[in-house]
Amino acid sequence: MVREGRVRVDGRIVRDPEFPIAGRELIEIDGGEAQTSAPVYLVMNKPRGIVVSASDERGRDTVYSLLDGAGLPWLGPVGRLDRASEGLLLLSNDTVWAAGITDPATHVPKTYHVQVAGQPDDATIAAMLDGVDDEGERLKAGSVSVLRRGEKNAWLEVTLDEGRNRHIRRLMAALGFDVQRLVRVAIGELALGELAKGQWRNLTADEVAMLRVRSA
Repeated sequence: MVREGRVRVDGRIVRDPEFPIAGRELIEIDGGEAQTSAPVYLVMNKPRGIVVSASDERGRDTVYSLLDGAGLPWLGPVGRLDRASEGLLLLSNDTVWAAGITDPATHVPKTYHVQVAGQPDDATIAAMLDGVDDEGERLKAGSVSVLRRGEKNAWLEVTLDEGRNRHIRRLMAALGFDVQRLVRVAIGELALGELAKGQWRNLTADEVAMLRVRSA
């Protein structure tokens, strides 16, 4: 609609879909004032193999296929979770709330359970906390603990207070470990809990408030 010239901002036609607004402007669509959707806040347990995007050029299932038929307004993912990863994913149409969670300056912790091939020792964990340089970025964990060990692999609990693209996978690869599974189990104080894989629910008002932080 924007590209077709059907949208006006403060009386002026705007054809750039990325045109920034502060939230106080009058936005009109086809001559009528646009109506703001009520804010919606969801938590989903994203399955492995599902893409976090509105559409996929390769025809793979996206998280929006899990919302089919729910009658929801447009929602955007709050942060990333790559196709091979699983677990807690937030979606909302409240972009200010989402920005407060994802802005690196606010340091909202994200907690993951990570299965790696091999047996990370104390030196590996120390290196994860100290950080490594990869592709011009410093990658490190905020905290690391060993959950359990098997014969050929181990499960770690890793917390990040900022997330770069494929952060944990790149960090572990730089230290010689292959990530076999990666599950996000918490954002801030919100835990995934017993939410079944592929299912979602509305956040409670208390949960929304708990995650509301000011973007720097």
